[in-house]
Amino acid sequence: MLPQRLVPGAVFSSALILSGCAIPPKAMPGVAEIAPATLGLSAEAAPPVQQDWWTLFHDPQVDRLVAQMLQSNPNLQVAMARIRGAEAELAASRSLRQPQINLDGQIQETLLSDEYVLPAPYGGSWREVEDIQARLTWSLDFWGKQAALIDKARTLAEARGLDALAARTALAGAFSQSYIGLLMAWQNIDIAGQTIAERQTILQLAQSRAEAGLENEAALEQAKALLAAAEVDLMKFESDRDLAIHAIVALTGQGTAAYDRITRPSAALDNLLPLPKAVPADLLSRRPDILAARARITAATRGQDAAYADFYPNIDLTAALGLQAVGLSNFLSPSAITTSVGPAIHLPIFDAGRLRAQYALAGADLDVAVGEYNATVLAAVRQTADALSEVQSLAARQPRQQVVLDSALRALRLAEERYRLGLSDQIVVLNAEGLLLQARRQMAMLESQAAAQRVVLLLSVGGGVDLSPTQQARQEGSHDD
Repeated sequence: MLPQRLVPGAVFSSALILSGCAIPPKAMPGVAEIAPATLGLSAEAAPPVQQDWWTLFHDPQVDRLVAQMLQSNPNLQVAMARIRGAEAELAASRSLRQPQINLDGQIQETLLSDEYVLPAPYGGSWREVEDIQARLTWSLDFWGKQAALIDKARTLAEARGLDALAARTALAGAFSQSYIGLLMAWQNIDIAGQTIAERQTILQLAQSRAEAGLENEAALEQAKALLAAAEVDLMKFESDRDLAIHAIVALTGQGTAAYDRITRPSAALDNLLPLPKAVPADLLSRRPDILAARARITAATRGQDAAYADFYPNIDLTAALGLQAVGLSNFLSPSAITTSVGPAIHLPIFDAGRLRAQYALAGADLDVAVGEYNATVLAAVRQTADALSEVQSLAARQPRQQVVLDSALRALRLAEERYRLGLSDQIVVLNAEGLLLQARRQMAMLESQAAAQRVVLLLSVGGGVDLSPTQQARQEGSHDD
């Protein structure tokens, strides 16, 4: 309880509080969150995906490299450092609700006034003044400002954690694309090798026919040129392979010494990933980037609540206990003890619009958070829909492309046989060989694109993200609201 003599002052202070505080502004309408019902999501949820989904490629090298990436990638390390920073900010915010005790002391040579409270011989002389006090300050948080700031720091910490999950997902996607690019480079190297072998056969046929007087010199030179062009293509695809290796090693946080440890991928591009058949109903609760944007809306809302509380008086309970004396000989005497206790009140009355400007800024921050959330949601829906369309289109095109490839291979074999027997000229063989080369490259591209888009689709619906129970509960609560 307060000392009896402090009660009238407290009553007066309460009356002053009620009559003199700044008038809070009315809340202004802001940006509205996008309604999930307007997004056209399907009624079915996305199929569950294991956290280490990349093991479905059945490639030990993938497992090893992803583990290295999750441990050493600099971007992921930055995300984890930001989580630690957010947790430290939360701890600092929580501490403001607890009593603060400080010990302050000073010893000064002071010229004491001859016209103040101390008479001669102290007044008008230089004296050593000692002052040591332990001070307690405790914010009573009547209006919930500290609680709002703690909630803001907590949700920002959750957003940082979700950012780390989003970074992890993005890295997994980038690694998959690079690894599929490496596999495609190897396929193109194989195709270039097959093309070289076939063009060597054509060159041998042209040489045999030229020696027999059945082919002219132009046809022979054309066969040589096409063989050299195939060898140039091989060198290009070998360069593509090396660049893909460099990208993979960089993602894993390693240097050039790791290049030689990357071998040819053994991953199966036709592996079956658990994919949705439509944009799933639970898209908004699965993607970490959407959840992080939603957490920032909550944080901005609580920041606005804290700015609103600034219009009301800030009341702290303060107490002090210490020693004060003039002259070191008097400092340790019982009569040097000093103490105080009572409320400390900060009452905003006129601030030239500063509080209103801060409240308007908090409202603008909330609108920014809502706008960024809406943009994230729309981008996620589009990304998922695009990936679905690509997966379906590529799946439909591959069987037809296989027909093209098979027919082109048979056409080349028939053309070579007829050319060998002298039943057709070289141009027919070259046309057939060009069609086969195009068919092979197109088939390889379709296979790699199909694998890449399946990964994009899996990640676009939050596949492999392991949300904590707290994050899941908060997301479900936001939908219930």
